[in-house]
Amino acid sequence: MKVLLIGAKGQLATALRPRLEAAGHQVAGLTHEECDLASPAAVSRQLDAHTPEAVINAAAYNQVDRSETAIEEAFAVNGYGPGGLATACAARRIALMHVSTNYVFDGRRDRPYDEADGPNPLSVYGLSKLAGERLVQAHASRSFIVRTTGLYGRHAGRKAGENFVERILTAASNGAPLRVVNDQIATPTYTGHLAEAMARLLATTAYGLYHLTNSGGCSWWEFTRAILDRAGVRAEVQPVSSEAFGSAALRPAFSVLVSRRSAGAGLPPLPTWQEGLDAYFRERGERLH
Repeated sequence: MKVLLIGAKGQLATALRPRLEAAGHQVAGLTHEECDLASPAAVSRQLDAHTPEAVINAAAYNQVDRSETAIEEAFAVNGYGPGGLATACAARRIALMHVSTNYVFDGRRDRPYDEADGPNPLSVYGLSKLAGERLVQAHASRSFIVRTTGLYGRHAGRKAGENFVERILTAASNGAPLRVVNDQIATPTYTGHLAEAMARLLATTAYGLYHLTNSGGCSWWEFTRAILDRAGVRAEVQPVSSEAFGSAALRPAFSVLVSRRSAGAGLPPLPTWQEGLDAYFRERGERLH
């Protein structure tokens, strides 16, 4: 299958490309500069040039706090852009896989969210991503929407420090105490595991909405402790509340996702978040402590 990968230098696309190619797909990647989702003309031009059978949209405006003021930019990339892409794909009978987020939920419950649960975003970022989901669903019947959480992985086109794990390790190496929120529970997800599941899903025609994350859940404070333990790094990690941390955008307090649909599409559960972190350190080429 000819697959067009949008957002080609991001951490998810970096993990996706080799897995798609290993599955026998012919993959072409487009960066933001090559395909601006906010430009319908650019999108149509690239679809006509590459004539793919499937498109995976791994691009996003993912600066959550900045989205609170950069509202037009967030909606252009996360909302209207995917809607235009869906319309263009539908007109050409191209299947579309679109990536969304746990931030479409408000986190006001104490059990994991499945695909049947109603979204209620707390932030502009979450609203923009929900708008993208709704527009893809409305305009592309042959579409997959994949909600995931807390992605971390390697980048094809950025410095190594461009994910949560690397930022924690860099901050710990500076010797100052780390302040990490302990009242937001989610599931940090390793891009390698997510990419494997997405590649399997793309091979089906089981279109619809899916929650795909590593299994289990933890606070960002717990995840930070696990990162430092595996790296053999000693550092003080101070747990703080979201209110005390003072981010511009509200985050859901509990946004662990589970899937009620994946098994029907032939997808096994993804490994635990702890196994995801182990796999990331192996990818880094480091021995676990």
